[in-house]
Amino acid sequence: QVQLAESGGGLVQTGDSPRLSCAVSGDISSVRVMGWFQQAPGKERESVAAISWIDDKIWYRFSPQDRFIIYKDIPRNTLYLRINILRPEDTATYFCAASTYSSESYLDDSAYDYWGQGTQVTVSS
Repeated sequence: QVQLAESGGGLVQTGDSPRLSCAVSGDISSVRVMGWFQQAPGKERESVAAISWIDDKIWYRFSPQDRFIIYKDIPRNTLYLRINILRPEDTATYFCAASTYSSESYLDDSAYDYWGQGTQVTVSS
């Protein structure tokens, strides 16, 4: 079992660049890839980015890729997502997820078997 706990959301201003965190605990050695997903109000959950927990691979759904930066701190067992220059359309619940198996696409939520509860980011103008 892998447990995930997101933090770092809240009410933020347009133009801010918050950092979301996801603390990973439990059977960490089973984790292959970690991902961030966003679910805007009234919309389906969509991938933002994914990062391998065992090598340097990174995948991004959006372009340009410098708006969302995914990175990891292995010694701290923590996953991060930096959202640069927030826009009102970034308002969403952000989820982190862990995959313990091989997949052809880690930008697909079906690749993940563990999910956090999500952290809400509300962007005010």
